[in-house]
This record gives sequence, C-alpha cells and structure tokens, in this order.
Amino acid sequence: METKIRRQESRRVMVVLCLAAVVVIAYLMAPAFFKRLFSLLIVGDVLGSIEFIRSFGPYAMIVSFFIIVFINATGVLPNIFMLAVNGIIFGVALGTFISWLAESVGVILGFLLMRYIFRDYAQSLIVRSNALKSVDEFSCRSGFKIMLIARAVPYIPSGLITALGAISCIKLKDYALATFIGKIPSAYIEVTMGHDLFSYQEHIARLALLLLISGASYLAFLWYKKKRHSR
Repeated sequence: METKIRRQESRRVMVVLCLAAVVVIAYLMAPAFFKRLFSLLIVGDVLGSIEFIRSFGPYAMIVSFFIIVFINATGVLPNIFMLAVNGIIFGVALGTFISWLAESVGVILGFLLMRYIFRDYAQSLIVRSNALKSVDEFSCRSGFKIMLIARAVPYIPSGLITALGAISCIKLKDYALATFIGKIPSAYIEVTMGHDLFSYQEHIARLALLLLISGASYLAFLWYKKKRHSR
C-alpha cells in the first residue's frame, strides 16, 4: 500500500514538474506576449485586448481560443473580458462558438488537473469561499444535474465550480457532458452582453433582456440550492 502511494506521489511530482517546465519554456519563447496578456486581463482592458487579439491577423481566432482555454484550466485570471472581446471581434454567433468550445475544454482540463494533481489547491479554493458543504450536492447520482445547472448560469465563478466537481465523486464523462451542454446558454449570454455593452445604444433592448435573464437564472439557481438543502 505504501509503495503504491509513493508511486502515485512520484507521478504527481513528475507531472507538476513537466507542467512547470512547459510554462517556463512558453514564457521564455514569448515573454512580451505573456506580459502584455496578463496586464490586459488583470486590469480588464477590453479595448486593449481587442487591439491585442486583432494584431494576430488570421490567427486571432486561434490565439483567443487558447487564451480562454488557459484561463479556464488554471482559474487564476478573469474570463469575462475575453468573452466580450470575442463577441466584438468575431460577432455574437462565431464569438459564442469559440468561447463555448474554449471554456468547455479549459474547465475539463482544469477538472483533471485539480482532481489528480492539485487536489489540495481545489480544496483550499472551496474552503476560502465557504462552499465546502456544497460538495455533498455533487453526489454520484445527482452530480450531472447540479453541474449542468451550475454551468448554465452566467457569471458564476468557473474555478469554484470546477474545484467543487474535482473533489466530489462526479464522473469525468458526466462532468464533461454537463459542461458542454450547460456552457451553451451561459457562453451565449456572456458573449452577447459583452458585445452589446460595447454598443449599447444599438442593442439596448437585447441587453436589458439578457440582464433580466441573467438575474433570473441566478435567483433560480439559489432557489434550487435552498430547496435541496431544505429536504
């Protein structure tokens, strides 16, 4: 038993070292890119981000895709600004598709990393947010439904939902399916609202409607959680 645990720990350390090496090499290959990216995301500079993504010309879509994957896999940077940028640059339809796919891939990678490599980090995220009791909701039987609802609600902290799923017993296939389905409405709302806020005078009616839907969906999610706790 001890030998098995040691082997698992050794593999874990090796994976962490490999990931660290990849990050360091990527940074050394393009330090200006990462410095500019982090500075834009940290301050939420939408106009600067638009200019930054457009500077890649025909590769702008690919760059945007991998940036969103990275953000959602690590959960350390805000994601909302990049979704708005996608809506503005690529339009609502294409921007939603890119954002939906990139977010889904990113949070699935984040789930795998947190469950098998950075479980302690996932637990610390939950403890800091006072959401540890919510782990019980992600049971093997109801985990898919809870994850589906959580992913469908826009503007809920993605990293926290990923961490809750990672330390629960929800299966990977259920987590992935719930994420791909649930992210469709939330990605559409977040991308469209970002797009419409940039030109709100032209889209004031749709923007107001999406604000109402976002607020209503969040209240419905809170009501659902309260109802489950009262059982």
